[in-house]
Amino acid sequence: MPDWLAPVLDVPGLGWMVLTIAAAGIVRGFTGFGTALIFVPVAGQFLPAADVILIITLTGVASTAALLPRALKDADKAEVGLMALCAMLTVPFGVYLLTTLPEETIRWSVTVIAGVTLLALVTGWRYRGTVGRPGLAAIGLAAGVLGGLTGLTGPVVILFYLAGLKAARVVRANTILYLALLDAVIIANLILAGLSDSGMIGVALVLGVPYFVTTLIGQRLFDPKYERTYRWMAYAVIAVAVLTGAPVFD
Repeated sequence: MPDWLAPVLDVPGLGWMVLTIAAAGIVRGFTGFGTALIFVPVAGQFLPAADVILIITLTGVASTAALLPRALKDADKAEVGLMALCAMLTVPFGVYLLTTLPEETIRWSVTVIAGVTLLALVTGWRYRGTVGRPGLAAIGLAAGVLGGLTGLTGPVVILFYLAGLKAARVVRANTILYLALLDAVIIANLILAGLSDSGMIGVALVLGVPYFVTTLIGQRLFDPKYERTYRWMAYAVIAVAVLTGAPVFD
């Protein structure tokens, strides 16, 4: 057994986190989103919030890297640059809140944000207007704070940007590139704040294997004819993760 693996196997709740990230991979393969919404509430029962954020950002590096070449070609780099610049300004504030707020408060924040996002997805609510430069700046600022505090970088983008009026190809490329940049900013801020635990890198490596495999399985099994069924299955998995991760059920 490699030296780095033994302490990883002793991490509290590792088995549950493996099952959770595997389920999240299936959901992402079906729908393209949902990993953090599923994983963060469950992992927060076992690990400090800073460790959970580091793990969720590192776990998706391989899959994100695979998507970047096409995203770089299709993305509107000016829009992404504006959102990323605004996020750089607010991620440090999110990380500051991470270091000052009680763990239970952070977990309740995760529960509320994930729950509200799920409710919006289930009811079909999206922002349907045109997102101009002020809107892009607001998305970047909000996602930076939420990402630094909770690791949930997607909700603001999902609700206020993915449903925009631009071509879906460009919007999705922008989103992939932006979230990749945001993850890099979050990791850098965790390191600067002294919140990066090198042991969590091993956990991310271990969790990355089932996540990568189940994402491919979910993508392979996806059939557009049953997209609505898959989406409701994803909502059900997210709901279970949010409910079981709420501090009231500890």
